[in-house]
Amino acid sequence: MAGNRYPKEIKRKVLLLGKAGETYSDIQKKFPIPKSTLSVWFKNAGKKPDRTRQLEHLKHARVLALATIHRNKEERVALAVEKAREEIVRLPLKNKSVQKALLAMLYWAEGSKSEVPGTLGFANTDPVLAKLYLSLLRSTYSLDESRLRVRLHLHYYHKHREAIAFWSKLLSVPSSQFGKIYVKKRSVLKRFRKNFQGICFILYSGSSIRRELLSLGQQIAQKYAE
Repeated sequence: MAGNRYPKEIKRKVLLLGKAGETYSDIQKKFPIPKSTLSVWFKNAGKKPDRTRQLEHLKHARVLALATIHRNKEERVALAVEKAREEIVRLPLKNKSVQKALLAMLYWAEGSKSEVPGTLGFANTDPVLAKLYLSLLRSTYSLDESRLRVRLHLHYYHKHREAIAFWSKLLSVPSSQFGKIYVKKRSVLKRFRKNFQGICFILYSGSSIRRELLSLGQQIAQKYAE
């Protein structure tokens, strides 16, 4: 038997170490005994090593590991931000053609593709993206601001006045130009991801702009596909 190869005194000391809270790994540092043998000894003795200290150690190790992962992630994000800042100063973002190209790609990705007569439509839940779209649209085209319309699709948990005030201030569009709010029918009991201030639809009566942006986006894609 594997256990008979070791003196009884060694076995007695091992069992005492286990009782004192030593783990198999701790015991093996003092006595190079296979884990399978240790397991048999403790099983035959009707005992198992007290794992309290081991569990506490593992708990502490997990906390340290999570902190390290979080720190490493922050460092990677900071590095990405720094690289982006270095890159952006070299981009001719004030150039109208560049701005229109950015707008075309943004509209091609997120804008309305359907043939709504005379309507340029853009919808998103991301306030930054919505503001970027309208800012680019204003900087590249001479808009008649009175023709801008905003519609909101909200859920039961949104406060309508707060949502209108938020988007109105963000987009610099008067609340009087907001249409009727559409409340999405979704059960209160159903679990789903909540968005910040609903879905914002930015509408402008400009079919010629819509056609130009979609055509420009497609031609940019074709140019880079050559």
